[in-house]
Amino acid sequence: MLANTSSQTRTLLVWGDSLSAAYGISTNEGWVQLLQSKLENTEGAKDIKVVNGSVSGETTSGGLTRFPAHLDTYKPDFVILELGANDGLRGLSIKAMRSNLEQMIQLAQKSGAKVALLGMHMPANFGRLYREQYDKTFTVLAEQYQLPFNAFFLEGVALQDELLLPDGLHPNAKAQPKLLENIWPVVVELLELEEVAVQ
Repeated sequence: MLANTSSQTRTLLVWGDSLSAAYGISTNEGWVQLLQSKLENTEGAKDIKVVNGSVSGETTSGGLTRFPAHLDTYKPDFVILELGANDGLRGLSIKAMRSNLEQMIQLAQKSGAKVALLGMHMPANFGRLYREQYDKTFTVLAEQYQLPFNAFFLEGVALQDELLLPDGLHPNAKAQPKLLENIWPVVVELLELEEVAVQ
């Protein structure tokens, strides 16, 4: 896309897993591409270029390993951090997950980027204590670093069969506009946009 003549292009890096990598659907149908299209038609955000660094199956550990190189390459002005679902589904250490997320937040902020965080919930069969500690991790980090935050961006999509792929986990193409609707308030806060109405 072309940058506005009044300013240089600003970069927004989406750093996530399959939920942001358009798993099982066309890349053009994913919420990240829908976000790019919406920003191109939003006053104050037409100069934003969205880079999707998301990888299906990614954990916070893998994301942390890859993160510095992407910060160096793209020098993002903004980062949307969407990792942790695979840590939870694999029952990995919550302490390690928190440390990995915190390091990525710190690296991004140190590079000069503003960070937003997207949270996740685990299914009931993971046990109350694990789920509570898992959910709390995102909330505590968002509060600690004063980040634009959505505690569960699959709200209204999870457990809705008509909005999921046959695996029952990943949102289908029909769900992507709903995901963008959920995420949009976070984007508005992250980019400090005046326009707050969704669609």
